[in-house]
Amino acid sequence: MSQIPAYALYGEDRLLPDALHIEAIKDRAGPEDWSIAAHQHPHLHQLFLIEEGGVTLRIDGTPYRPDLPCLLSIPRGVVHGFTFAPGTRGHVMTVQTAALPDMFAPASDVAGILANWGVVSVDPEMRSNVATLAAEHACPAKGRATMLRALVAQLLCQVARALPDPRSEAPGTRAAQILADFEQLLQQHFRARWSVTDYATALAITPTHLSRVLRDATGQPASTTLEARTFQEACRQLAYTRLDVRQIGFDLSYYDPAYFSRQFRRHVGLTPSAYRKRVNAG
Repeated sequence: MSQIPAYALYGEDRLLPDALHIEAIKDRAGPEDWSIAAHQHPHLHQLFLIEEGGVTLRIDGTPYRPDLPCLLSIPRGVVHGFTFAPGTRGHVMTVQTAALPDMFAPASDVAGILANWGVVSVDPEMRSNVATLAAEHACPAKGRATMLRALVAQLLCQVARALPDPRSEAPGTRAAQILADFEQLLQQHFRARWSVTDYATALAITPTHLSRVLRDATGQPASTTLEARTFQEACRQLAYTRLDVRQIGFDLSYYDPAYFSRQFRRHVGLTPSAYRKRVNAG
Protein backbone atom coordinates (compact mmCIF):
# COMPACT_ATOMS: atom_id res chain seq x y z
CA MET A 1 0.00 0.00 0.00
CA SER A 2 2.92 2.37 0.65
CA GLN A 3 3.63 2.46 -3.10
CA ILE A 4 0.13 3.73 -3.91
CA PRO A 5 0.07 7.54 -4.04
CA ALA A 6 -1.66 9.13 -1.06
CA TYR A 7 -2.81 12.54 -2.19
CA ALA A 8 -4.17 15.63 -0.50
CA LEU A 9 -6.13 16.32 -3.68
CA TYR A 10 -5.02 14.51 -6.84
CA GLY A 11 -1.38 14.97 -5.90
CA GLU A 12 -1.54 18.69 -5.19
CA ASP A 13 0.70 19.82 -2.38
CA ARG A 14 -1.01 23.09 -1.56
CA LEU A 15 -3.22 23.33 1.49
CA LEU A 16 -6.80 24.39 0.83
CA PRO A 17 -8.67 26.62 3.27
CA ASP A 18 -12.09 25.04 2.78
CA ALA A 19 -13.83 22.06 4.34
CA LEU A 20 -15.05 21.33 0.81
CA HIS A 21 -13.54 21.66 -2.65
CA ILE A 22 -15.85 21.36 -5.65
CA GLU A 23 -15.09 21.56 -9.34
CA ALA A 24 -16.36 20.28 -12.69
CA ILE A 25 -15.08 16.85 -13.71
CA LYS A 26 -13.94 18.31 -17.04
CA ASP A 27 -11.73 20.83 -15.24
CA ARG A 28 -10.04 18.11 -13.21
CA ALA A 29 -9.92 15.12 -15.54
CA GLY A 30 -9.84 16.90 -18.91
CA PRO A 31 -6.24 18.11 -18.58
CA GLU A 32 -5.25 14.56 -17.52
CA ASP A 33 -6.59 13.09 -20.77
CA TRP A 34 -9.72 12.07 -18.83
CA SER A 35 -7.84 9.44 -16.82
CA ILE A 36 -6.91 9.54 -13.10
CA ALA A 37 -4.41 6.90 -11.99
CA ALA A 38 -4.96 4.76 -8.89
CA HIS A 39 -4.45 6.70 -5.66
CA GLN A 40 -5.93 7.21 -2.20
CA HIS A 41 -6.83 10.13 0.05
CA PRO A 42 -5.99 9.43 3.71
CA HIS A 43 -8.08 12.31 5.12
CA LEU A 44 -10.58 13.10 2.38
CA HIS A 45 -13.98 11.75 1.37
CA GLN A 46 -15.02 12.29 -2.24
CA LEU A 47 -18.40 12.47 -3.96
CA PHE A 48 -18.75 12.37 -7.74
CA LEU A 49 -22.02 13.50 -9.28
CA ILE A 50 -21.81 12.23 -12.86
CA GLU A 51 -24.63 13.43 -15.08
CA GLU A 52 -23.73 12.22 -18.57
CA GLY A 53 -20.84 10.79 -20.52
CA GLY A 54 -19.23 7.66 -19.15
CA VAL A 55 -16.87 6.43 -16.45
CA THR A 56 -14.94 3.31 -15.52
CA LEU A 57 -14.24 3.34 -11.81
CA ARG A 58 -11.47 1.11 -10.46
CA ILE A 59 -11.57 0.15 -6.77
CA ASP A 60 -8.45 -1.75 -5.70
CA GLY A 61 -7.92 -2.63 -9.34
CA THR A 62 -11.43 -3.98 -9.95
CA PRO A 63 -13.32 -2.07 -12.69
CA TYR A 64 -16.92 -0.90 -12.33
CA ARG A 65 -19.05 0.87 -14.94
CA PRO A 66 -22.01 2.46 -13.18
CA ASP A 67 -25.09 3.56 -15.07
CA LEU A 68 -25.50 7.32 -15.38
CA PRO A 69 -26.60 9.57 -13.87
CA CYS A 70 -25.20 8.48 -10.53
CA LEU A 71 -23.40 9.69 -7.45
CA LEU A 72 -20.21 7.88 -6.37
CA SER A 73 -19.14 7.96 -2.71
CA ILE A 74 -15.43 7.22 -2.18
CA PRO A 75 -14.24 7.07 1.45
CA ARG A 76 -10.82 8.02 2.72
CA GLY A 77 -8.18 5.35 2.30
CA VAL A 78 -9.93 3.55 -0.57
CA VAL A 79 -7.61 3.02 -3.54
CA HIS A 80 -9.41 4.26 -6.64
CA GLY A 81 -8.87 5.53 -10.17
CA PHE A 82 -11.02 6.70 -13.08
CA THR A 83 -11.23 6.68 -16.84
CA PHE A 84 -13.87 9.13 -18.02
CA ALA A 85 -15.33 9.35 -21.49
CA PRO A 86 -14.18 12.64 -23.04
CA GLY A 87 -16.69 15.37 -22.31
CA THR A 88 -18.18 13.66 -19.24
CA ARG A 89 -20.30 16.18 -17.35
CA GLY A 90 -20.58 16.39 -13.57
CA HIS A 91 -18.90 17.58 -10.39
CA VAL A 92 -16.37 16.18 -7.94
CA MET A 93 -16.66 17.22 -4.29
CA THR A 94 -13.75 16.63 -1.93
CA VAL A 95 -14.55 16.79 1.78
CA GLN A 96 -12.01 17.10 4.58
CA THR A 97 -13.15 14.55 7.13
CA ALA A 98 -11.55 16.43 10.04
CA ALA A 99 -13.77 19.43 9.27
CA LEU A 100 -16.96 17.38 9.80
CA PRO A 101 -16.48 15.31 12.97
CA ASP A 102 -20.26 14.97 13.38
CA MET A 103 -20.28 12.99 10.13
CA PHE A 104 -17.07 10.98 10.32
CA ALA A 105 -16.32 10.47 14.03
CA PRO A 106 -16.94 6.95 15.38
CA ALA A 107 -19.99 8.09 17.37
CA SER A 108 -21.75 9.31 14.22
CA ASP A 109 -24.65 7.15 13.08
CA VAL A 110 -23.60 7.60 9.44
CA ALA A 111 -19.82 7.12 9.75
CA GLY A 112 -20.05 3.35 9.34
CA ILE A 113 -22.14 3.69 6.20
CA LEU A 114 -19.89 6.35 4.67
CA ALA A 115 -16.82 4.18 5.38
CA ASN A 116 -17.89 1.91 2.48
CA TRP A 117 -17.67 3.06 -1.12
CA GLY A 118 -20.87 2.95 -3.12
CA VAL A 119 -23.01 4.17 -6.00
CA VAL A 120 -26.42 5.77 -5.52
CA SER A 121 -29.08 7.03 -7.90
CA VAL A 122 -29.33 10.78 -8.29
CA ASP A 123 -32.54 12.53 -7.29
CA PRO A 124 -33.58 16.18 -7.84
CA GLU A 125 -32.75 17.11 -4.24
CA MET A 126 -29.15 15.92 -4.65
CA ARG A 127 -28.77 17.82 -7.91
CA SER A 128 -30.11 20.96 -6.28
CA ASN A 129 -27.78 20.55 -3.32
CA VAL A 130 -24.72 20.14 -5.53
CA ALA A 131 -25.67 23.20 -7.58
CA THR A 132 -26.03 25.22 -4.38
CA LEU A 133 -22.67 23.93 -3.13
CA ALA A 134 -20.95 24.98 -6.34
CA ALA A 135 -22.49 28.44 -6.18
CA GLU A 136 -21.59 28.89 -2.50
CA HIS A 137 -18.03 27.68 -3.07
CA ALA A 138 -17.55 30.26 -5.81
CA CYS A 139 -18.97 33.15 -3.77
CA PRO A 140 -16.91 34.93 -1.06
CA ALA A 141 -19.99 35.81 0.99
CA LYS A 142 -20.23 36.11 4.77
CA GLY A 143 -20.66 32.80 6.52
CA ARG A 144 -19.28 30.92 3.51
CA ALA A 145 -17.32 28.33 5.50
CA THR A 146 -20.30 27.55 7.73
CA MET A 147 -22.62 27.29 4.74
CA LEU A 148 -20.25 24.91 2.96
CA ARG A 149 -20.07 22.62 5.97
CA ALA A 150 -23.86 22.67 6.40
CA LEU A 151 -24.56 21.98 2.74
CA VAL A 152 -22.06 19.16 2.38
CA ALA A 153 -23.30 17.61 5.65
CA GLN A 154 -26.80 17.60 4.18
CA LEU A 155 -25.55 15.94 0.99
CA LEU A 156 -23.59 13.33 2.94
CA CYS A 157 -26.71 12.49 4.95
CA GLN A 158 -28.66 12.05 1.71
CA VAL A 159 -25.93 9.74 0.40
CA ALA A 160 -25.76 7.75 3.67
CA ARG A 161 -29.51 7.19 3.59
CA ALA A 162 -29.27 5.90 0.03
CA LEU A 163 -26.33 3.55 0.62
CA PRO A 164 -26.73 0.03 2.06
CA ASP A 165 -26.52 -0.18 5.84
CA PRO A 166 -23.37 -2.16 6.74
CA ARG A 167 -24.36 -2.90 10.35
CA SER A 168 -24.63 -6.60 9.57
CA GLU A 169 -21.10 -6.65 8.17
CA ALA A 170 -17.94 -7.36 10.12
CA PRO A 171 -16.61 -4.45 12.18
CA GLY A 172 -13.62 -2.44 10.98
CA THR A 173 -10.07 -3.28 11.88
CA ARG A 174 -8.37 -2.05 15.03
CA ALA A 175 -6.12 0.18 12.91
CA ALA A 176 -9.15 1.83 11.30
CA GLN A 177 -10.63 2.50 14.74
CA ILE A 178 -7.36 3.99 15.96
CA LEU A 179 -7.24 6.24 12.91
CA ALA A 180 -10.82 7.41 13.42
CA ASP A 181 -10.25 8.08 17.13
CA PHE A 182 -7.00 9.89 16.36
CA GLU A 183 -8.68 12.20 13.87
CA GLN A 184 -11.33 13.08 16.42
CA LEU A 185 -8.64 13.95 18.97
CA LEU A 186 -6.68 15.86 16.35
CA GLN A 187 -9.70 18.06 15.67
CA GLN A 188 -9.93 18.86 19.39
CA HIS A 189 -6.27 19.41 20.25
CA PHE A 190 -4.27 20.48 17.18
CA ARG A 191 -4.23 24.10 18.35
CA ALA A 192 -2.32 23.05 21.46
CA ARG A 193 0.24 21.33 19.20
CA TRP A 194 -0.02 17.99 20.93
CA SER A 195 2.86 15.66 20.19
CA VAL A 196 2.58 12.11 18.85
CA THR A 197 3.16 10.94 22.42
CA ASP A 198 0.26 13.07 23.68
CA TYR A 199 -2.13 11.51 21.16
CA ALA A 200 -0.81 8.00 21.81
CA THR A 201 -1.34 8.44 25.55
CA ALA A 202 -4.93 9.60 24.99
CA LEU A 203 -5.51 6.55 22.77
CA ALA A 204 -3.90 4.16 25.28
CA ILE A 205 -1.35 2.91 22.74
CA THR A 206 2.38 3.44 22.30
CA PRO A 207 3.73 6.28 20.16
CA THR A 208 5.41 3.68 17.95
CA HIS A 209 2.09 1.94 17.32
CA LEU A 210 0.33 5.22 16.51
CA SER A 211 3.15 6.25 14.19
CA ARG A 212 2.89 2.93 12.37
CA VAL A 213 -0.88 3.26 11.91
CA LEU A 214 -0.54 6.79 10.55
CA ARG A 215 2.31 5.90 8.23
CA ASP A 216 0.40 2.89 6.86
CA ALA A 217 -2.63 5.12 6.22
CA THR A 218 -0.88 8.18 4.81
CA GLY A 219 2.56 7.07 3.69
CA GLN A 220 3.98 9.92 5.78
CA PRO A 221 5.50 10.33 9.26
CA ALA A 222 3.06 11.08 12.07
CA SER A 223 4.67 14.48 12.57
CA THR A 224 3.72 15.43 9.00
CA THR A 225 0.07 14.63 9.71
CA LEU A 226 0.10 16.86 12.81
CA GLU A 227 1.78 19.72 11.00
CA ALA A 228 -0.56 19.47 8.01
CA ARG A 229 -3.61 19.96 10.24
CA THR A 230 -2.03 22.96 11.95
CA PHE A 231 -1.19 24.75 8.73
CA GLN A 232 -4.53 23.82 7.19
CA GLU A 233 -6.12 25.87 9.98
CA ALA A 234 -3.62 28.66 9.42
CA CYS A 235 -4.68 28.79 5.77
CA ARG A 236 -8.34 29.02 6.77
CA GLN A 237 -7.66 31.82 9.23
CA LEU A 238 -5.70 33.77 6.62
CA ALA A 239 -8.41 33.24 4.01
CA TYR A 240 -11.52 33.94 6.06
CA THR A 241 -10.56 36.27 8.93
CA ARG A 242 -8.89 39.63 9.37
CA LEU A 243 -6.64 38.36 12.16
CA ASP A 244 -3.04 39.39 11.68
CA VAL A 245 -0.33 36.79 11.24
CA ARG A 246 0.89 37.15 14.81
CA GLN A 247 -2.58 36.42 16.23
CA ILE A 248 -3.03 33.39 13.99
CA GLY A 249 0.32 32.02 15.11
CA PHE A 250 -0.57 32.55 18.78
CA ASP A 251 -3.88 30.72 18.28
CA LEU A 252 -1.92 27.75 16.96
CA SER A 253 0.60 27.85 19.84
CA TYR A 254 3.38 29.44 17.79
CA TYR A 255 4.55 32.22 20.08
CA ASP A 256 7.45 33.38 17.91
CA PRO A 257 5.91 35.15 14.86
CA ALA A 258 9.07 34.85 12.79
CA TYR A 259 9.29 31.10 13.43
CA PHE A 260 5.60 30.67 12.58
CA SER A 261 6.09 32.51 9.29
CA ARG A 262 9.12 30.37 8.42
CA GLN A 263 7.25 27.16 9.20
CA PHE A 264 4.21 28.30 7.22
CA ARG A 265 6.38 29.03 4.19
CA ARG A 266 8.08 25.64 4.51
CA HIS A 267 4.73 23.83 4.43
CA VAL A 268 2.71 26.00 2.04
CA GLY A 269 5.38 27.46 -0.21
CA LEU A 270 4.37 31.07 0.47
CA THR A 271 4.67 33.46 3.37
CA PRO A 272 1.43 33.99 5.32
CA SER A 273 1.01 37.46 3.81
CA ALA A 274 1.58 36.20 0.28
CA TYR A 275 -0.86 33.35 0.81
CA ARG A 276 -3.56 35.73 2.06
CA LYS A 277 -2.96 38.03 -0.90
CA ARG A 278 -3.23 35.16 -3.38
CA VAL A 279 -6.47 33.80 -1.83
CA ASN A 280 -8.07 37.24 -1.73
CA ALA A 281 -7.03 37.92 -5.32
CA GLY A 282 -8.61 34.63 -6.45
